Amino acid sequence: MVQVSAGVAYDCDVLVVGGGIVGLSTAYAITRAAPGIRVTVLEKEAGAARHQTGRNSGVIHSGIYYRPGSLKARYAVKGAAEMVKFCAEYGIAHAVTGKLIVATEREELPRLHALVQRGRENGIPVRELGAAQIGEYEPEVRGLAAIHVGTTGVCDFVGVARQLGEASGAEIRYGARVVRVDRRPERGVAVLTSRGDVVRARVLVNCAGLYCDEVARLTGDEPGMRIVPFRGEYYELARPELVRGLVYPVPDPAFPFLGVHLTRGIDGGVHIGPNAVPALAREGYGWGVVRPREVAGTLAWPGAWALARRHWRYGGGELLRSASKRAFTAAVRRLLPAAEAGDLVRTAAGVRAQAVLRDGTLVDDFLIKEAPRAVHVLNAPSPAATASLPIGREVARRALETLGSV
Repeated sequence: MVQVSAGVAYDCDVLVVGGGIVGLSTAYAITRAAPGIRVTVLEKEAGAARHQTGRNSGVIHSGIYYRPGSLKARYAVKGAAEMVKFCAEYGIAHAVTGKLIVATEREELPRLHALVQRGRENGIPVRELGAAQIGEYEPEVRGLAAIHVGTTGVCDFVGVARQLGEASGAEIRYGARVVRVDRRPERGVAVLTSRGDVVRARVLVNCAGLYCDEVARLTGDEPGMRIVPFRGEYYELARPELVRGLVYPVPDPAFPFLGVHLTRGIDGGVHIGPNAVPALAREGYGWGVVRPREVAGTLAWPGAWALARRHWRYGGGELLRSASKRAFTAAVRRLLPAAEAGDLVRTAAGVRAQAVLRDGTLVDDFLIKEAPRAVHVLNAPSPAATASLPIGREVARRALETLGSV
């Protein structure tokens, strides 16, 4: 049993659980806003940014997709500019490449036009292109119409996360998985780690990503959602010269997933993907990774069943593209007709920590909740890496307010 003991000194003022880019940005923002505040970060892996941060496509998103006024829209637009500036300041690899969003079917044209309007409402410069103008940017890409978004880029998010950790001055403990939490509103929080350490803090900040709902419940708070993990599978393009920059399909507004897209990274390689299929573990980076306890937890959540009933047709298409390289290639060829199955080489997958409500609703916006002596970040998938600096400041503000009230 781990307990907060009366009269025992605190090991830190704020304890951050999770060493991904959001957790490390929060630590950075706290120490910038309040020098002298002691911050400790617990990360269960041997290094920073091993999961969502280090397994995405590395895109600095513009914010064009997100509902005007939402946290995603405000933080992505602001965060994109700040991310470029941060990378330049610390010499982290990055490039502002711009991207195309391409309509390949007539029924996508109204959605493309809606994106133009949304971009303008979010303050994002957008250029509309006819079919003949697409080749100015991407000679091998075909479509009926497109829009060019100039503020999109790519960067090394793992490098950003490491730099945030170093610049924060926080104590970062790796290999320290949270095992148990004792939260006493009148005293503070004590956390037992897998290393056998007990860390006592005045305030806990939960940035545990794929496990954020479990950490919330360990703390004694019911988050009202569950993380349902979706694996995103990627291929690498064997002929990267076919793609100059970033090329996206027109997304379906009913889903938070952007569809199979083409991304030229900072290393010059082109990633293709991701799809979105249910993962059989929170860290289920392949079909062979199955954790029965985690699968049972997902199946026990009514929202998972409601989600499956509502979106079975979309999910079936994603499963087909996972099982069949031919089907995946067909999705790619809608944008890039020159691509052949032999051009696609499978590479590392990622897992999206998607919050799902009890009624099956996919949480669309970032979700941050406060509780006694705790702040929980409960939904921070893409574009959280892009938006990590403003997200970190917002979480830090709430943590410092909580700290000031105890």
